[in-house]
Amino acid sequence: MTTYIHQLSDWPRFSWNQHTLASSLVSIRHKQGRLIGHLQALGFSIRTEAVLETLTLDVLKSSEIEGEILDPEQVRSSLARKLGIEVTGALPTDRHVEGIVAIMVDATQHFDAPLTAQRLFKWHAGLFPTGRSGMHDILAGAWRDDAKGPMQVVSGPLGRERVHYEAPDAKRLDSEMMAFMDWINRAETTDPVLRAAIAHLWFVTIHPFDDGNGRIARAIADWLLAQSENSPQRFYSMSAQIRLERNAYYDMLKRTQLGTLDITPWLEWFLQCLGRAIDATETTLASVLRKARFWDKRRTAQLNDRQHLMLNMLLDGFKGKLTSSKWAKLTKCSQDTAHRDIQDLIDQGVLTKDSAGGRSTSYSLLEAGN
Repeated sequence: MTTYIHQLSDWPRFSWNQHTLASSLVSIRHKQGRLIGHLQALGFSIRTEAVLETLTLDVLKSSEIEGEILDPEQVRSSLARKLGIEVTGALPTDRHVEGIVAIMVDATQHFDAPLTAQRLFKWHAGLFPTGRSGMHDILAGAWRDDAKGPMQVVSGPLGRERVHYEAPDAKRLDSEMMAFMDWINRAETTDPVLRAAIAHLWFVTIHPFDDGNGRIARAIADWLLAQSENSPQRFYSMSAQIRLERNAYYDMLKRTQLGTLDITPWLEWFLQCLGRAIDATETTLASVLRKARFWDKRRTAQLNDRQHLMLNMLLDGFKGKLTSSKWAKLTKCSQDTAHRDIQDLIDQGVLTKDSAGGRSTSYSLLEAGN
């Protein structure tokens, strides 16, 4: 008979080998400090852009881990509105995206607020605004009741399902979640980074909701990582790294839930994954840093508002080819003014005329100008 850690007599008294984790934890803390220091030196606007980029990635990848693909532009637009950031080409967003984004914003921007049942219920209701998960009705904004049978994590075709995990009975949820929230809101000496790893494991082991447990567990981890830095600004995405290592993540989770309450291997894996997430920041924020370098070189350039707008759009990944007619339409100016703006940027070595000429003349940023 399979025995899970929540069935052990001393659950949930986790233990770990501090000596084994010490070097990894020191490395993480060093990486966090170095990354924050580097981005602090770039100025407020670049940090704001970096936060927007990181949170967009985090929302997208946390959903992608569960097989759900969201529209990146909708996520970015929703985040920008909630964070009070002005972006070009903001899109309207559906309430499903709005709900997912609201969770991430609440978790990271209000990291100093306690985690309560009501807060978790709001997060869950935000994930499932219609009260449905796919084709199935679920209890949204409430603990599961197991009316349809025990909560199990399964895979495989209907009739040949493979059970990977079975959560505690629903009748235990009130006491289980009370113990979890009592621990997570209590001041203690355990490093907040380790607490993020413990909380993630503890929450998904309880599995208190009908669906969305993984995404909420990752939001809780982000909440605690924000506490570890005493800052709402997020510059790396743990969810993006977990997405890259999804198979290893599920394998480690399964082995831990079938093991003992000595969770040293899980904590070590979490710390190493987090370290790789921080290391990946240079790649994930490449466009932000590229933009920073671009404008740093042009601190003294004489550019008008239209030129600033269009250059930012190009740096943000302008869709299609930039033509004078598009310039005129987007900046609400005449065709002659658009031509003058573009020619001025060509003369300054910022734009170049693409090889195709005539009526299809288009323009691009010069690589040397980036």
